[in-house]
Amino acid sequence: MQNLNVDIVIIGAGLTGLTLAYYLRESGLNVKLIEARERVGGRIETRYDDGKASIELGATWLGQQHQKLIALLKELNLETFVQRLGETAIYEPISTSPFQIAKLPPNNNPSYRIKGGTQQLIEALQQHISTDQIIYDQVVSIRGDTDRVTIQSNQFEIVAKYLVSTLPPYLFQSTIHVEPTLPDELVDVMKFTHTWMGDSIKVGLRYAQPFWREDALSGTIVSNVGPIPEMYDHSNYEDSVYALKGFFNGSYFSISKEERLAKVLKQLEKYYGEQVHQYVDYEEKVWAKEEFTSSPYEDHVFPHQNNGHKIYAESFLNDRLFIGGSETSTIYPGYMEGAVNSAMHIFKKLNHRINS
Repeated sequence: MQNLNVDIVIIGAGLTGLTLAYYLRESGLNVKLIEARERVGGRIETRYDDGKASIELGATWLGQQHQKLIALLKELNLETFVQRLGETAIYEPISTSPFQIAKLPPNNNPSYRIKGGTQQLIEALQQHISTDQIIYDQVVSIRGDTDRVTIQSNQFEIVAKYLVSTLPPYLFQSTIHVEPTLPDELVDVMKFTHTWMGDSIKVGLRYAQPFWREDALSGTIVSNVGPIPEMYDHSNYEDSVYALKGFFNGSYFSISKEERLAKVLKQLEKYYGEQVHQYVDYEEKVWAKEEFTSSPYEDHVFPHQNNGHKIYAESFLNDRLFIGGSETSTIYPGYMEGAVNSAMHIFKKLNHRINS
């Protein structure tokens, strides 16, 4: 068991954790991130394959209203581009009627993607963090004392002045033992905080040509029949490599990858014909199976429940523990904007505590 003494420990090297470490880069403080996965990025995961379209299996889109995220992207010299929707969408309202071709109105508030993939944001942040700042291990317990917090992982015992968790709150309370016990009000809120992406399945298909743009169609699909409720053209910024990417009904998490692919192709064949079977490759992500994102709920939790709850603005364990992450943000919780806002909020609170 290795022992470390640091100023700040951040649990989770997703967007919130990496952004907070980025903001702290010139503080002179000894900052460590603990990441349970073998990769950084959390719920941002872009699958790359040389010479082919990248596929986003996690966070993908941002909007003009996401000003904190946009400012961070500009600071990191990252560009965005408008999500291609086309002039029409395939709309399937009910299973007893054929699908429709709906003409799309002008889009005055488009969604944007990050040029080169959302992973570019993670890689740009990581460039400002030294490799020895990230510990790849899993936190199992936390003990708070008057002037410090002791963090126990599988391989380390770390004593820190301050601790920030950026895990989904439900995952935090269900997987990490904390002494002394956190306030009942906080634990009750965490138990009923919805985890974004936790019940999502993302699917993507790479193709040699964008056949979905033929015959006055597009890659935009909205279906109440499913199992794909939404799908979009996922070709790159240069429009030189092509893909479709969408959501898959989360209730199908327990079937095999091959069974999900068969259902994807069956639905797409209704719209585009047999050419859908000429895919180059298929990517998917079942977030319910990601143990470091999702933990089975003990009770029913509604979508967005307790996201941005006011209790997450407080600090705990004698003002040594801060609860962050996108779900805790008071603005755009669950989105990348929420993750960046959470990092900014905690950065300001840490500055106040350290400098007071």
